[in-house]
Amino acid sequence: MINSETVRNVLNFLLFQAGWFACVFYPGLIGAGIVVLFLVFHFLLISQKRMTELQFIGLGTVVGSVLDGIWFHTGILDDGTGQVMLTPPWLVAIWAIFMTTLSHSLDWISKKPWLPFVLAPFAGPFAYWSASQLGAVELPELVPSLFALGIGWLVVFPLLLYARKTLYPELVG
Repeated sequence: MINSETVRNVLNFLLFQAGWFACVFYPGLIGAGIVVLFLVFHFLLISQKRMTELQFIGLGTVVGSVLDGIWFHTGILDDGTGQVMLTPPWLVAIWAIFMTTLSHSLDWISKKPWLPFVLAPFAGPFAYWSASQLGAVELPELVPSLFALGIGWLVVFPLLLYARKTLYPELVG
């Protein structure tokens, strides 16, 4: 386990970015498998409260995956076939690796109560738009899709931070 908080946060950020790119460039089981390896590294090198953080990551991964599933079923997102029945594994993996950042490299966002409400409606949709530009996902109607994603992130991101604070207070920095 790494002792320096700064090194842990930098490594956490790099693992998240690498995991996001792995999933976007290899949207399938390969990308998801790479993220699983990164999660192992995270728990071995970064996590200070492994079981609690695992529970939090699990909660957020389920919430995010359900949200993505709703977006696929309502046509906000598409995989190009229009036949997604469940959230694809690579998107589930992105949610899992993203959840690691909330207790580490993105913990600073929770320090100002208003900040998640300002950042989330833009940062979340930007990630999906970026993935669409790289061919991993489609936004069938660009403006309505981005608007819906922004509303979803405006609700979900602050709720995830609230869940961390209330259900898993030992993860709050």
